[in-house]
Amino acid sequence: MRRPQRTILGLSIIAAVLASSCASLQQFAALRKVEFDLGDVRGGRLAGVDLNRVRSYSDLTITDGARLAAAVATNDLPLEFTVNLNAENPASNSVTARMIRLQWSLLLQDRETISGVIDTAIALPPGQPQVIPMRMSLNLIEFFGGSATDLFNVAKGLAGADAEPTSVSLRALPTVSTPIGPIDYPSPITIVSHTVGAR
Repeated sequence: MRRPQRTILGLSIIAAVLASSCASLQQFAALRKVEFDLGDVRGGRLAGVDLNRVRSYSDLTITDGARLAAAVATNDLPLEFTVNLNAENPASNSVTARMIRLQWSLLLQDRETISGVIDTAIALPPGQPQVIPMRMSLNLIEFFGGSATDLFNVAKGLAGADAEPTSVSLRALPTVSTPIGPIDYPSPITIVSHTVGAR
């Protein structure tokens, strides 16, 4: 009498594992369908100078110019900004994608700069675009050379629409939550900015 019960229990376990695996594959497939792109850049500041209030290097005040020159002289020119990561799970996708981690590297002018990790779980329901603000800070001199004017133009091109645009992209590796544990993308993806400009 015990053998049939064991058989039923074994089949139940197998069914549960298969159902869990199927759900995992659905969630992973859902995240792979999510469309990522970089939106606008906000709050750009170079060595404390608000990039949104100046159009060119010649518009800097004497104080601002002295601040940038001093930062360049000490090889410490901090650039701070927030870039909005847009993520949209298509409405045609019936499964909510749940991203629990995003490892990223920032590329400026196709040059890899800083890296980081978003480790906050983010639910991406079908047809509901999400904006994920990413606060970033880097020493511009570590990655770009030139005079204070050249470095200002790189920063302004990232954070302002009035300068020659600076190309921005992320090399990212998303991780999705599943009933059998986290699953990483098989390889990093490149997320490109389609708009440049600070607010």
